Formats: sequence, structure tokens, C-alpha cells
Amino acid sequence: MANEKPDILIVGAAKPVIVEGLTPHGTIHHLADQQDGTAFVAPLAERIRGIALVQSGRRLTAEFMSLLPRLEIVSNFGVGYDTVDAAWAGQHGIMVTNTPDVLNEEVADTALGLLLCTVRELPQAERYVRAGKWVEKNYPLSQSLRDRTVGVVGMGRIGKAIGRRLEAFGVPVVYHSRHPQAGVAYKYYPDLVGMARDVDVLMVIVPGGAATKHLINAEVLAALGPNGILINMARGSVVDEEALIKALQDKTILTAGLDVFAKEPQVPQELLAMDHVVLFPHLGSGSIHTRKAMDQLTADNLVSWFAGKGPITPVPETPWPRKG
Repeated sequence: MANEKPDILIVGAAKPVIVEGLTPHGTIHHLADQQDGTAFVAPLAERIRGIALVQSGRRLTAEFMSLLPRLEIVSNFGVGYDTVDAAWAGQHGIMVTNTPDVLNEEVADTALGLLLCTVRELPQAERYVRAGKWVEKNYPLSQSLRDRTVGVVGMGRIGKAIGRRLEAFGVPVVYHSRHPQAGVAYKYYPDLVGMARDVDVLMVIVPGGAATKHLINAEVLAALGPNGILINMARGSVVDEEALIKALQDKTILTAGLDVFAKEPQVPQELLAMDHVVLFPHLGSGSIHTRKAMDQLTADNLVSWFAGKGPITPVPETPWPRKG
């Protein structure tokens, strides 16, 4: 029925902006993280037409989505959507959306903050002052961004925003991605190992998922070399964490700044024990301003869809207008 009020399932946190944005437009059901998803949706299966996937560790697998025969759209909170089987969704007529653009500048700010913290040892210096050590002697000299070249792994929207900031710092930028990017003047490397060999910093900002799993491996780290710094702003799965730990222990690379980890929020004890490594708790887009904008776009995609206006920000696997 054209005027039927859709049933919408919120998976994960019941965030106020999302709940308030959807309530006038649908009947809301909330699947909390600790609940049995299959058991929860069983009595609702014939009714659920939309899903808001909100900061949840739960994956929306083909198996789960197939339980919902009327499912039309999954609105994913976040630019990364590797927790949704978008390929399967696209093959079965289900739209998937994400929240790009509204977080570009925040993530790029965080990336530069993490880079500066790692290169200049800013967290360590702050701890030095708090421990009362400055009265004894000055903090040792740190590394510098001067005379370093940053190789950006992934030159999408956020990669370009990071590049602009690095240019303002007077830092040379090169990049690696699957294809050269139109309108990007930085030197392009088709080969990641070759780029790692030529730069002093690898800044990783690619999507997660099977295509990029362990993209940063032992070979790449060896090419980066003993003066090299790895900054990961992407997903924990993109870096072979065991290889990274070994590279840090063996001094194959100099240090690392990490915002993401393979099994968040669990961080390997080996990394926690390394004082020269900088660790952030997945702060990328974590500001009040940006998260509110992401919440709003998550809700707006569902509202627009059920108003017959189509999705606002469809992912490539589920293009709009539909092809074929």
C-alpha cells in the first residue's frame, strides 16, 4: 500500500537523532546489541522494510537479511559499510546507503592529529610533564615532519581532505589507489610496495572488507623501512596486525599511530606495551557535531526512500537509479 507506514528496525544504539527522525515516518523496532537477532526478528519478519544499522558490532549478513522478505533498504551509519553484505543486497534488490562527506573534514583533522602525535611524540611529552620529569631534564628531541614524504593509501574524499592539510604543512604527498584519481595532481603509484619504498609515512584511509584485508602486510612494512611511520585511519582489518607488531618489535619500521584495530575495542597487549606507538580509540569522526550529522543522514536516507524520493547516498554496490 502506498500510504503504509513502514516498519523500521534499528540495529544497535537507539540514538536520539535517528529515533526522533524516523518515528514520525515509521513504526520503530529496536534490536539491541545483546539480543538474539534471529529470535527478535522472527515475529516481525514479514513486516520489516527498512534497517538502520547504527554503530553496532553486528554484521548484516545475507543470511540475516534473507529472513526479511520485505526488506527494501539498509541505512548504514558511517562511511564504511563492511559490516553489510552490500553485494548480496544489490543482487536481491535491497538498497544500501552510508554517510559520506559529512565526516570527511573531521576524519582528516583526526588523521593529522594522529600523525603529529606520532611523529612529535606529543602524548609521551604530555605524560612526561605530568610525571614530574621535566624538572629533572628536558624531554628528548623527537622526530619531525620536515624532509618526510607522506604516501596516502586511498585517495577518496577523505584522502583528498588529508592531502590538502598536508600541503598546507608543506609536506610532499603521493598516493596509491586502485586507479589514478581525476583532478589529483599528486604522484600516483600503481604499486603499493613501490610507494612504501619511496616514502617516510604511510597514511592508510581505504575502506575495509575482503578487498583490502591485510593490504598493509609484512612486505609493505619492510619496504617502508626503519625510518618509516604507519598511520592507520582506515579499518583494523586493512593492516596485518601480527606483522605490524613484529615490524615494530624488530624495528623494521620506526613507529605507528593507530586509530583502528583488528578486534576493537580489544587492543593487543604488545601494542599497549610500546610507549613509542600512539593509540587512539577509533576517534576518526568522533565529535558531537559530526556524529549528529551522520545520525541525521542515516535517518534521512530512510525517510527519503519511503517518501518515494530514492536514497540520498547509495553505495556503489546498490546504485540509484538502478541499472538494468
